[in-house]
Amino acid sequence: MPQGSKSRRKFIKKAAIGTAGLALGMNAKSYARIIGANDRLNVAILGCYRRFGALAPSLSDCENITISYVCDVDSRRQEKGMGRIKDLMGEAPKGEKDMRKIIADPSVDVIVNATPDHWHAPGTWLALDAGKHVYVEKPASHNPKEGELLIALQKYYGKVVQMGNQQRSAPESREIVEEIHNGGIGDVYHAVAFYSNSRDRVPEAKKVPVPDYLDWELWQGPAPRTEFVDILGDYMWHWFWNWGTAETGNNATHELDVARWALQVKYPEMVHANGKKAHFKDDPWTMYDTMMVTYNFPGGKSISWDGKSRNGYSTYGSDRGTIIYGSEGSVFVNRGGYRLYDRAGKMVRERKSGGNEAGTALGGGGDMTTLHVRNFLDAVRGKVKQNSNIEDGAISTHLCHYANISYRMGNAALEIDANNGHLKNKKAMKKFWSRDYEKGWEPPKV
Repeated sequence: MPQGSKSRRKFIKKAAIGTAGLALGMNAKSYARIIGANDRLNVAILGCYRRFGALAPSLSDCENITISYVCDVDSRRQEKGMGRIKDLMGEAPKGEKDMRKIIADPSVDVIVNATPDHWHAPGTWLALDAGKHVYVEKPASHNPKEGELLIALQKYYGKVVQMGNQQRSAPESREIVEEIHNGGIGDVYHAVAFYSNSRDRVPEAKKVPVPDYLDWELWQGPAPRTEFVDILGDYMWHWFWNWGTAETGNNATHELDVARWALQVKYPEMVHANGKKAHFKDDPWTMYDTMMVTYNFPGGKSISWDGKSRNGYSTYGSDRGTIIYGSEGSVFVNRGGYRLYDRAGKMVRERKSGGNEAGTALGGGGDMTTLHVRNFLDAVRGKVKQNSNIEDGAISTHLCHYANISYRMGNAALEIDANNGHLKNKKAMKKFWSRDYEKGWEPPKV
């Protein structure tokens, strides 16, 4: 049993009994909000910024849920989040800046974790320990060890955990990947995953007093403490290792997940990244903005990643997507649908999604997200199988971590144990498999 879970679970069990007792005096409308009555789920959303704008309307399109809490350490965003839920659902949720208080509420069934990257795994394991199901945004973890933990903890607690790799729920993607698995393009051997964006210069980072609307201590949470700089409350934290996972964690997660899914591979044997900061070299962006990666898998299969954060040239005719090569043909697939080609390069069939899932727009969102969220909620109810469980999400996130580790090792090639995903380089394993945590926020021991 994970350390510290006995006492927390005792508290939750006692509190749940008390809540059930109150139900005896409830009216029919209130009773219908308890899980089990019409399968209604009580949901809390952690994080009210970028992905909140996509997840809130997707959740509001799902049946039999109540959004009872929103959580943000920025009081302005939390207030806006509460208002947005009221507009969508007709009833305002409670606002609470400390996720731990929400997680301790036994009436909450589901946690939707849309916090910054360094909070994804810690928020999820806290929720699992309290008996919640979790939808966690990509990437599943800030480092490989956290991904390992999530896989183990999900199995231990038996709860439904799903990462926001929403293309796994796109009907067009599911159709063509099934066709690939059934030999539609022969023996698949290689995939190219790509992303192109024209991100601009990062503003100068200035050390300033923490604004009164932000709880900087809670924002940092499990991360080692640093001084506050004025750009961190916005999107720019992605480009600092203390909190972000670079563009691979931010966007390659999606395309590498599709590539791995199509090729039916798990852990690679070798990873070699070539990353560099090619644009605005004097700005505060602390990591690469351009990266090419090669992944070699058992059985002779391979994946290439072509990531350009600050060069919007559509090398492959789209801003993002995946190309899968087989002995008898090829497939181009992205959020807009797919195109199937024969070995000579002639298009055999095309299917467009007709959906509205965003490509490179900040925050994203659309019908694909709604389908993925609905699949997760119905899996919680026991009605369907998950389109992608947390093991899928965590392993695909590992591919992003490998690329980052290769870059941080001076673009060195990494040998991987394909059985468990561990690094064979002991120095890299010791330095980058996990991270330093602020005291009191250490991961559970499993």
